Amino acid sequence: MNKILVTGAGGFIGKALVSKLSRSGYDVIGIDSRNGDITDEKLFLKFESEKIDHVFHLASKSYVPDSWRQTSLFYHTNVVGTQNVLDFCRRKRVNMTYVSAYMYGIPEKLPISENDRINPNNPYAHTKYLAEQICEFYSREFGLKVTVIRPFNIFGAGQRDIFLIPTIIDQAKNNKGIHLMDLLPRRDYIYIDDVVDALISSVASKTQFAVYNVGSGYSVSVKEIVDVIQSALHVNKPVTSDGQVRKNEIPDVVADIAKAKKELNWMPKISFAEGISRIIN
Repeated sequence: MNKILVTGAGGFIGKALVSKLSRSGYDVIGIDSRNGDITDEKLFLKFESEKIDHVFHLASKSYVPDSWRQTSLFYHTNVVGTQNVLDFCRRKRVNMTYVSAYMYGIPEKLPISENDRINPNNPYAHTKYLAEQICEFYSREFGLKVTVIRPFNIFGAGQRDIFLIPTIIDQAKNNKGIHLMDLLPRRDYIYIDDVVDALISSVASKTQFAVYNVGSGYSVSVKEIVDVIQSALHVNKPVTSDGQVRKNEIPDVVADIAKAKKELNWMPKISFAEGISRIIN
C-alpha cells in the first residue's frame, strides 16, 4: 500500500482528497493546523523515518479578502511553508503535487492557458505564484519532480459559508429574498470531486515540472448561479444587487484545460447544475 502525505488535510480540498485516497486504499498521513504548522521546519522531522511515496501540498492561507488585511501572514505561510515542504521532499526524494491558484488577473484572452501572462491581482495569488517559482527552482536545481495544479473556482459540499455559492444557497433557503453585491462577474466553476480526480491523476505524471489549469472550460455568472440554485430548491425569490464592483474585479474567467486532458488523462465529469444539486442534497 502506498503512503501519501497531505498538508492542509483538514481544509475543504484536503478533506475530500484524504477521503478519496483512503477509499482507494492509500495509507494517508494528514497534516493540518491542529497537528502542525508548515512554517515550522521542525514539524517535518517527525515524518523523516516514514516511507512516503508522494506528497500533496495543499496547506495555505487562502481567503482572498483576508489576504489584503493579513498580508504578512499570507506570505509567511504560503511561501515559507511551501519551501519547508519542498525541503522535506528533497530530503526524502519524493515527488510533490502543489495546489496553486488562479493567478492570471484580468485575462487578455479567453480561454486562459497555462502559458498566458501571469498577473496576480491580490496578495493571495501573488504568494501562490512565488511558491510556484520555488517549486520550479527546486525541480530544476535539485531534481525534484513537482506538478502544479492551478484550480479555478472550486465549489462543493463542505465549503465555508463565507464563499459565494454557500451564501446564495443560505439566502435562497432562509431569506425572503437574495441580495448580492454584483450579479455580472463570470467565473469558471469546478466541482470539488473533479479537482480531487485531477490531483490524484498528477501522481502518475512523468514530467519533471509541469503546470496544469483545472477548471470546467466554461463560465457562469453570479445571476446564473442564483437561477440554478433557485431552480434546484424549487423557489423563486426576488434578487437584488448593489451593483458594487469589488477591488480588482475580473469580469470573466474561462480555463483552457486541454493540457490537463492530454497529459493527465483527466477531464471534468460534473456539470455546474449537477454540482449544485449534490450540495443541496
